[in-house]
Formats: sequence, C-alpha cells, structure tokens
Amino acid sequence: VKESSVINDYSLTIIGEENFNEYDCYKIESIPKPDAGVVWGRLLTWISKKEYFQLKVEFYDEDDFIVKIYLGSEIKKLGGRKIPTHWEMVPVDRPGEKTIFDYHDIEFNYNVKESFFSEQNMKRVR
Repeated sequence: VKESSVINDYSLTIIGEENFNEYDCYKIESIPKPDAGVVWGRLLTWISKKEYFQLKVEFYDEDDFIVKIYLGSEIKKLGGRKIPTHWEMVPVDRPGEKTIFDYHDIEFNYNVKESFFSEQNMKRVR
C-alpha cells in the first residue's frame, strides 16, 4: 500500500500502544474511506513511537480475515534515516512461505524525471 494511498484512501486511528520487537509502538487501524478504490478491508500497522518507522502491518480482506503480515527488522541507518532493512511478507494461508526484501542502500526524495516513466522508456528499460 503506497503511503499516498493510505493517507488519501483510509481513515487512520491510533487504537493502542504496544511493544513489538523491543520497540514501543503506536498501533494504528486504517479503514477504507467510502468509495476508496482499495483492495484491503482494513490494515493494522505498528509504528515506532520514537522514530516513526513501520515495523509490522497486518492486511485484512473485506470480510475481516487476515491475509498477510508484513514484518520489518534489522533496523539500520540508510539514506539518512533509521529504517527496517529486512522485510518479510508472510501469506497467512500458506505456512512456511514468505517473500523477503533486504535493503542494502536507499536514497530518499530522489528526483526522477517524469520522462523516465514514458511508455517508450519503459519498453527500453526491460
């Protein structure tokens, strides 16, 4: 879920505070706004209270069944920010399966020219 989508398409509420992986976190519930074109029926997100990085997200379908869990760990400073550099996306209905993302370098607020996303350039980049 893109950050802009969460802000524009969901109503967010802090529903509690919990410790997750030794970090004091806000637990935030995101409910889709009426007529929002989103896939998820609800999100629960754990955000570090001190540095505001995301540590866990639970994704629920429209019937409020949990579908997948996104878990962040290995907090390091990359691109001038402290962030989880290891992420695991775990599908709830497929035990033992997961997708792993590891960040080794990152640059925030990178200025990408709009022409980069042209159809012609996308065909060339393949």
